[in-house]
Amino acid sequence: MLKVKNLSVGYDNVPVVFDASFEVKEGELVSIVGSNGAGKTTILKTLSGLLKPFSGQIEFLGRRTDRMPAHEIVKCGIAHVPEGRRVFGKMTVLDNLLLGAHTLENQDEIAGRLKEVYDIFPRLKEREFQKAETLSGGEQQMLAIARGLMSKPRLLMVDEMSLGLMPILVDRVMEILKEISRQGLTVLLVEQKVQEALEMADRGYVLQTGRIVAEGTGKELLESDMVKKAYMGM
Repeated sequence: MLKVKNLSVGYDNVPVVFDASFEVKEGELVSIVGSNGAGKTTILKTLSGLLKPFSGQIEFLGRRTDRMPAHEIVKCGIAHVPEGRRVFGKMTVLDNLLLGAHTLENQDEIAGRLKEVYDIFPRLKEREFQKAETLSGGEQQMLAIARGLMSKPRLLMVDEMSLGLMPILVDRVMEILKEISRQGLTVLLVEQKVQEALEMADRGYVLQTGRIVAEGTGKELLESDMVKKAYMGM
């Protein structure tokens, strides 16, 4: 579904990611893990068109997307749940969700999508007319994921979903993502909680200082001496 070849990208001509290559197959849950500052968020911003690569190629469903504007990439079927949730605090839960459906033109389709999202996140249905800023951190993370789902993506990219959440809420959001994946949606997760992200992943990639240094199934990476030593204190 997604093929990234020799991607180099950064800010103000300063490279942050170097020659990264990876792929995501349809129906997979793939995790890119690494410490804070490794370049994980930069990769997702590039995939969603917010940054333009210095070099390399990005293909999604056989189409080159690395020179497309961000709104066209959304129309192709990629949704990006950004780091830090980034919900619109002064707007209601419902209005936040409707913003996520801006690529859908049919009102019946939007209504149907809204019902599907509320089935996954019944708490959001209960809070439908509350301002997003009044939600808890976990509820805001659910809203950010739900807003991404409203565009009916083929690929959902989630950036650091554990950021600022209590461990019990991290477990809850992780379980929701696993359920979404089990329902057939392809998920690309970037996360610094290495063990949790690899435990739920079909496959994973380890990013260190902008370079992919290891890849494999989630289980293989969890058993890797390098991952155990560098990220799990073992």
